[in-house]
Amino acid sequence: MSPFIVHAGAAVALIAGAYSTGAALLLRRFRETAAAPGLERQAVSILKPLCGAEPHLLEGLHSFARQDYPQLQIVFGVRDAADPAIEVVRQLQREFPDLDATLVVDPRVHGVNLKASNLINMLPSARHPIVVISDSDVRVGPGYLDTVVLALAPSSVGAVTCLYRGRAGPGLRSRLAALFINDWYFPAVLVSQALGNRSFASGVTIALRRRTLEAIGGLQLIANHVADDWLICDLVRRLGLKTVLSSVVVETEVADESFRAHADRELRWMRTIRTVAPLGYAFMGFSIFLPLALLGALLAWPSPWALAPAGLTLVNRLVIHREQRRRGAARLGYDWILIPLRDGLLFAAWVAGFLGRGITWRGRRYRVRSGGALSPLAGEEEPNTGGHIPVAPRTGSE
Repeated sequence: MSPFIVHAGAAVALIAGAYSTGAALLLRRFRETAAAPGLERQAVSILKPLCGAEPHLLEGLHSFARQDYPQLQIVFGVRDAADPAIEVVRQLQREFPDLDATLVVDPRVHGVNLKASNLINMLPSARHPIVVISDSDVRVGPGYLDTVVLALAPSSVGAVTCLYRGRAGPGLRSRLAALFINDWYFPAVLVSQALGNRSFASGVTIALRRRTLEAIGGLQLIANHVADDWLICDLVRRLGLKTVLSSVVVETEVADESFRAHADRELRWMRTIRTVAPLGYAFMGFSIFLPLALLGALLAWPSPWALAPAGLTLVNRLVIHREQRRRGAARLGYDWILIPLRDGLLFAAWVAGFLGRGITWRGRRYRVRSGGALSPLAGEEEPNTGGHIPVAPRTGSE
């Protein structure tokens, strides 16, 4: 093999070894904490967009209803009056009769992002000065809301987001998807933050002041974007405010869907990241360090300059997995034996992210344009706009 290929392979293995070492150290140093109740606990409205009675939805909503927070409103939103999530919300209201809860049923469409349309319809029902947007499949622990609101307290901070772990179901596909979140996505965010990148945002939690939301132009600006969480925080940064990562970590439910559904979701994430951060996406390949280290070692074989860092990378990969298990991922359905398959599929998804801009989202095909904007592909119907079904508020018991 030519010296150039040998040297290139050794360089790739060395970079993978360095990256994996940094990821393992940052993960071990990351402190997950929940804040004690503060002296000033500003009133909060949580927006929960719903679509269907997904598995464990009620348990996730329970975790929000149980937050020990004095002025808390939860706004639930669906687009279809026949959505089974409505009965789940009604059951929650029966179980928590003192919960300040509002259900909005409104089919109006404001763009191709139907979740964003749901949020736009819900926002007028939010009464409090702090707004927290949280996806439907999120489960939180005690002290979650205090921690998020405390992180938002400095005047220089405009938005707060959170890391999350995936809670797997019993199926193989769900467990593979949980590995994607816990072993790759989570430490990759920590490394990105350590390198000074503050662009991370996640729909599991975006907390901001109502006046900040109004200053960026409201939620209408995300109606045609797939990267709605990223766009909100990017617009906040354009105001000169910081977006920060909270110290609290939440959980998301990873459904046992078909392999195609999981593959479509991961490809959508990859192509979305590439459109909002093209240069960062190219370098993101180093975050998939185990396949990269093995490739480097193969190219440079039998050079010790590649074999040693490749061995170090393997050790770091197992350390990351063990650390996530220690922090609670083991109870979420988490298997070390799937690591080779998971990392190979991850590398394939990253490569596929370069090969087009088409994505599948909620059964429709779109093209992701620069900045995460969406446009339906030819032959796909635009979502129908509909009339308004009045807001159905409910506070306390009936």
